Amino acid sequence: MPSLILLMIAGAFVYAFWNSSRAAAERAGELGRNACSAANVQWLDQSVHATGLRVVRKDSGWLGWERTFKFEYSHDGVDRHSGRMVLRGDQLVAFVGPSAARISEIRRDVDTRDAEDV
Repeated sequence: MPSLILLMIAGAFVYAFWNSSRAAAERAGELGRNACSAANVQWLDQSVHATGLRVVRKDSGWLGWERTFKFEYSHDGVDRHSGRMVLRGDQLVAFVGPSAARISEIRRDVDTRDAEDV
């Protein structure tokens, strides 16, 4: 009987971890999609990939999870660039990815001396 209770407690912890991991992945997907839209680039594969997980101390003093996600984007549909974001809980703490698009990168026929940043 005690082993069944321990098994149920372990199952509850596994379910809570899985649920928080899915919520973080959905939040990362939303942030990546919004960043690509704001930079006027294509978000490739429509997904993010978890690449790291570690335990950190939150601002409140409690321990929590810090998850790292990778995504890919393209300026013209041919090239592929990799972006990275770090979430602590559901809060974004680091982001490397598309910046504001430049006219000289989008339209190769424009003289770069006359091109302005958008």
